[in-house]
Amino acid sequence: MIRRWRGAARLTRVELFTRWTLYAVPWFVTISVVGELTVGLRNAPPVLVWSLVGLTLAQNVVAVPLLWRGLDLYLRGRPTGRRLPALATALAVAGLAAGIVLQATGGPYSSATAVRAAVLTVSPFAMVYALLVPVRTFFALHTGLGAVLAVAEAAVHPGAAASVWTFIAVLGTSALCLFSIRCSGWMLQVMYEVDANREVQARLAVAEERLRFGRDLHDVMGRNLAVIALKSELAVQLARRERPEAVTQMVEVQRIAHETQMEVRGVVRGYREADLQVELSGARSVLRAARVDCRVDFPAEADGGAPLPEAVRSALGWVVREGATNVLRHADAGRCAVRVRVRAGMAVLEMENDGVPTELRTGTGAGTGDGAGTGTAEGSGLKGLRERLAALGGTLESGPGDGVGTYRLRAELPLEGTA
Repeated sequence: MIRRWRGAARLTRVELFTRWTLYAVPWFVTISVVGELTVGLRNAPPVLVWSLVGLTLAQNVVAVPLLWRGLDLYLRGRPTGRRLPALATALAVAGLAAGIVLQATGGPYSSATAVRAAVLTVSPFAMVYALLVPVRTFFALHTGLGAVLAVAEAAVHPGAAASVWTFIAVLGTSALCLFSIRCSGWMLQVMYEVDANREVQARLAVAEERLRFGRDLHDVMGRNLAVIALKSELAVQLARRERPEAVTQMVEVQRIAHETQMEVRGVVRGYREADLQVELSGARSVLRAARVDCRVDFPAEADGGAPLPEAVRSALGWVVREGATNVLRHADAGRCAVRVRVRAGMAVLEMENDGVPTELRTGTGAGTGDGAGTGTAEGSGLKGLRERLAALGGTLESGPGDGVGTYRLRAELPLEGTA
């Protein structure tokens, strides 16, 4: 057990510590209240007293798995089922009924006894439902419960004091349980968001590094190839005139080519080509980590039954990579949809997201946006994508989508001639 605790991640340990602390709270309440309550009900039948204690202990036992499921519901949206909440409700109602019967048959009576009985039976129920229902529903439920107990107290012991204090005790206990449980869940949620943001930052750093590789490669190849072309043309002219300087120029061309080869190896060392399936999975993972609802609609094979050509898959993979990066960097997106289809011999990829600020939705068509979720001036990322797709006979368009505050990135590539 100790090894497992030490081997767990820090965030996992914090969650486990928070969970077990919350599980222990109902037991501490029971231990602190039962002793004083039994003293106040010392003249009551022992069977009824132990029945109340037994019902409270049963509530505490049921509260443990319900708190576990409630935290899973609050943090991860997992369903809790209906049987355990119904059992907890039945135990709470039975405990409240037993408390009222005990107070009616317990001899000397005080408002403090009524308050302790209400706290004893309401606290496990309130802790469980603090995460299972919305805040408004929680307070409406416990307000009604407090009113019912107050009326029952008035019927058992005429007078306003016990009824008022019972009502206050129910609302106070429920509010304290709601505050403590919700705050614990909220802190865990914030910690998970911070952890997810760190993962997103790491992935963005990788994406930035890949873009840097592309820019560096373009700088190296563009400059050196221009020099090679110029010197080659000069060498051709000198060779036609039978000038010995042509050899010198070709030697220089050879030297620059070798240098370029070494520089390119340094730039692209460890760099891999994009793949559509891999990039779709990566985009969905990183966007969901950033709390963006990412939906991917991509059949395993093309509509005609044949897989997409490798060149098409690679080019579309670069589009997905650039689009996902821009969604994270430039948009406050809540959803993103990626669709891949084959229509009339064309592979079509559409990437659309929301959360685009009004001031950025300024352009339409190819050449006006900076990627899905931006709408700023043309960036080097989309320029490189357009060049990559144009070499394969494809096109890339970016601009506002159909909905308000949406942006769309659309790429089309012919299937023939790209295998």
